[in-house]
Amino acid sequence: MSAMPAFIMRPSRRDDLDALMTLAELSGPGFTSLPVNDELMARRLDLSARAFAGDLEHPQSGKYLMMMEDAETGEIGGCSAVKAGVGIDYPFFNYRIITLAQASQAADRRFDMDALILTNEFVGFTEVGTLFLKENFRGGGAGRLAAQARYLLMAASPQHFGERVLAELRGVVDEAGNTPFWDCLGAHFFRMSFTEADFLSAVSDNQFILDLMPKYPVYVDLLPPEAREVIGRVHSAGVGALKLLEWEGFRFERVVDIFDGGPLVTCERSKIRTIAESETVTLEPGDVQADSPRGLVATDRLPDFRVTQAHIARTGDGRAAVGGDVFERLQIRPGRPVRIWTRRN
Repeated sequence: MSAMPAFIMRPSRRDDLDALMTLAELSGPGFTSLPVNDELMARRLDLSARAFAGDLEHPQSGKYLMMMEDAETGEIGGCSAVKAGVGIDYPFFNYRIITLAQASQAADRRFDMDALILTNEFVGFTEVGTLFLKENFRGGGAGRLAAQARYLLMAASPQHFGERVLAELRGVVDEAGNTPFWDCLGAHFFRMSFTEADFLSAVSDNQFILDLMPKYPVYVDLLPPEAREVIGRVHSAGVGALKLLEWEGFRFERVVDIFDGGPLVTCERSKIRTIAESETVTLEPGDVQADSPRGLVATDRLPDFRVTQAHIARTGDGRAAVGGDVFERLQIRPGRPVRIWTRRN
């Protein structure tokens, strides 16, 4: 049987702060959801703990953060997250790319021009994001585990999440925190660096965006070539994440981030591939063969939600078998109903 890393995705805890700060430092400039700020990260861990515990007056305000842990060593190697609803507590601003038809019979001219308009149109959408792994955790299906755990969480408690789901991807930003899109557009209106604006968006209610952003369409053709070229482009480190999102059914909405121009993609929750293909079974220990399908096993309930990779053998009558170590990783006993997803291609 091919070896798989003994990684689990589990709810974050308040004592994960040091590990989370390490991930924030490693993630680099432009990774807005992992700001290098102890106070902000501690607050995020507290909000996540409350969300998983069901300690929320309004479920749509839930912010669920999961950590990837090596079950054998205890090392934290990554994270991913789900925001139950965006644009509810604070505006969720983006640029939508619209196409304007220009025509004149007198001049005998007809052509189209793209323009950027500021929007706040995704109110109530669930957002998936904050997917980051340490280098030594990459490979062996770890990226899929971190990504798909978010969808299995939605499947476990669908009433807590929106009917449509979105993801924002980091745009083109260099190691020094410079981005052509910001330098050629946003910097002229905000009079601050990309890093300053990026941080302020993470710690404020985003009123500053409404105050300072241009209120009229921005014609793309008036931007310098270096800015036009990165609109809708994903950061080199996010190419794999974009491919996973597209595999799940997410599609580009001609909407981009107002700071770095990175793409926004969306999908109906019920049509997300992992959710649509997952099912609940009763889990039993068994002698699982090497040719058994690889997949994911989730505890399928909050607050003790956990997901891990496993070889899974169908035993019929709504049952499936896995190796005994899977029960240890998930901290469950045999005979429990769980949710599984098995890879079909």
